[in-house]
Amino acid sequence: MKAVLTRDGDYFISLQERTRRARRAKADLFVSIHADSIANPDVSGSSVYVLSDRGATSEAARWLAERENAADLKGGIKLDDKDAALANVLLDLSQTASIASSMVAADTVLRSLDLVGEVRKPRVQQAGFVVLKSPDIPSMLVETAFISNREDERKLAQPAHRAKLANAIFSGIQQYFQGNAPDGTRLAATRRGGPGSTVELR
Repeated sequence: MKAVLTRDGDYFISLQERTRRARRAKADLFVSIHADSIANPDVSGSSVYVLSDRGATSEAARWLAERENAADLKGGIKLDDKDAALANVLLDLSQTASIASSMVAADTVLRSLDLVGEVRKPRVQQAGFVVLKSPDIPSMLVETAFISNREDERKLAQPAHRAKLANAIFSGIQQYFQGNAPDGTRLAATRRGGPGSTVELR
């Protein structure tokens, strides 16, 4: 696996640009990592989100409206040469599959986070976050903690705790790809051929 950061410093990138960079990198999974803040200082813990159906519907409408300028879907599927009905079906199928994969990946990350600290929500949550709206890349948003909570903030200030969170997220992602290896990857070839198989590195 290869990790690609959308930025390498403390500067702002628009939410849409973050997903565009993921698409340019041909990402198989998009993970947005945050530390949240809320008015209630008693709220603490981690949570994981994927795109809601409502958010998916609004994004599909935007893609169809801009399909002449939109990037191709993964797998080389183009929308700009399809009639509206077919483009809508292809986009809906892609989005449905993406959300389903997102839920599986997010669940493995949430369970991994539960092993290293408090989890605020025991199940994966769904919301219309803009940063999760790429219709064909499984995506999740990880809220690692609440900086508005004194104890959470104290832990986040510790490099050792941040390392635990990072390792937990990685462990969940690794578990997801072990069971859902993208076609054409070394992991997928190894799973099909067994431990003695010869594979070509991408």
